[in-house]
Amino acid sequence: MAFSQKSSWAILSVLLMGLESPSIRAGGGDSQAVSPTPLGKSIYDAKCSSCHGVDGKGNGNAAALLSPRPRDFADGTYEFRTTESGSIPTDEDLTRTIQNGLHGTAMSDWDPFIKGDSLRAVVEYIKSFSPRFKTEKPKIVHFGPAVRSSRSSIASGKRIYQKLQCAACHGVDGMGKDATATEFTDDWGHDIKPANLTEPWTFRGGSTAKDIYTRFRTGLDGTPMPSYKGSATDREMWDLANYVVSMARKPVWAMNEQELKAFYDELDKANAQNALDRGKYLVETMGCGYCHTPVRKNGSIVEDLKYAGGQRWDLYPFGNYVSYNLTSDKETGLGGWTDEQLAKLLTTGMRRDGSRMIPYPMPWAAYAALKESDLKALILYLRSLPPIYNKIPPPEKENFFSFMWGKFRMLILKTDFPLTVYSGNAGTTKDNTVSALTAPVHTYTQEKQP
Repeated sequence: MAFSQKSSWAILSVLLMGLESPSIRAGGGDSQAVSPTPLGKSIYDAKCSSCHGVDGKGNGNAAALLSPRPRDFADGTYEFRTTESGSIPTDEDLTRTIQNGLHGTAMSDWDPFIKGDSLRAVVEYIKSFSPRFKTEKPKIVHFGPAVRSSRSSIASGKRIYQKLQCAACHGVDGMGKDATATEFTDDWGHDIKPANLTEPWTFRGGSTAKDIYTRFRTGLDGTPMPSYKGSATDREMWDLANYVVSMARKPVWAMNEQELKAFYDELDKANAQNALDRGKYLVETMGCGYCHTPVRKNGSIVEDLKYAGGQRWDLYPFGNYVSYNLTSDKETGLGGWTDEQLAKLLTTGMRRDGSRMIPYPMPWAAYAALKESDLKALILYLRSLPPIYNKIPPPEKENFFSFMWGKFRMLILKTDFPLTVYSGNAGTTKDNTVSALTAPVHTYTQEKQP
């Protein structure tokens, strides 16, 4: 599970409204289409295309490994707007998202880096991907007067929460407890999750009552979250927003020792009850797909072979390595492994034949401290991956003299050797063909490894 430049893109993309007035008025006028400028394209290509794609279709090199997936600009459908459901957003809506980012996603806040004419140029370039901006005007929402939070408003909001059946998706506690709907996809078929209403710092459109009310009024286009226009009055949506704000739990950075222990004890119990979800979370956050999937020349993964291994690395002086097939295929994947063998591989680097992997590029030493419950959850999720036949060749070790000379150069002469990642599938697929290994996709030095 080594890191490649492809994973660095995903990591880099991550690194890279309030209740103060009696009423709310949506910002800004029409999103009139303006011819994009070379400045907008150059900034977009440099900072946005690795996730959103050069053509704006949400298919950038890092897209398949991000959750949620990047926005498809060509479709012209946006979640966070101050316009009616189904309408295109205003320029101010797009600007706000670029400046503030979307919490809990790989969309970072670009306000420190993109400003003024550059920001306006990027907005115009993003609009150029969809013909909707040339033929439509935003349908601005006229928001009702704000309702300040109070006991009566919160109590009313709780009743509205029940009336609108919010618990069906978000649970009776806002964290998914007793939810009847547990699996969701967006309009493009990608898996998504409902917000945890007790963690407002993860709300992508903002966490104030004003922000939350706006989401109720406009809906989140492209997702199952509808607009409540016609289902609830403005006053009811404001009360509901105040109730959601009241559901916020204390963040861990504000807890004392006893509170932290109690919180994590409860979290462990919840994870034990949802071991498969916990395993999926671990596999995704540990970055297993970054290396256990073949890559194309541009660094994007081959989605049909996700988790099926076959990514090859040249790591002189140790040899050539190909990532394992993690799917449940019994012949070429992990289907023939026992849970004990998998646990030993993950935490000690010990293969089934008794040989031991070096702790790089597969960082098994970092997984040695996994809690037993997390280790079991991770294995459970790997067992659930649909089988994909992809036979992985054994490592190709350097000969003894090359190995010893390489070790001498590395340890004594302090020579820094590059890790080379190759495109194509180094495994053998069901039709007994092996994808050709072309020129290296990425070459970078070991000292630059995370």
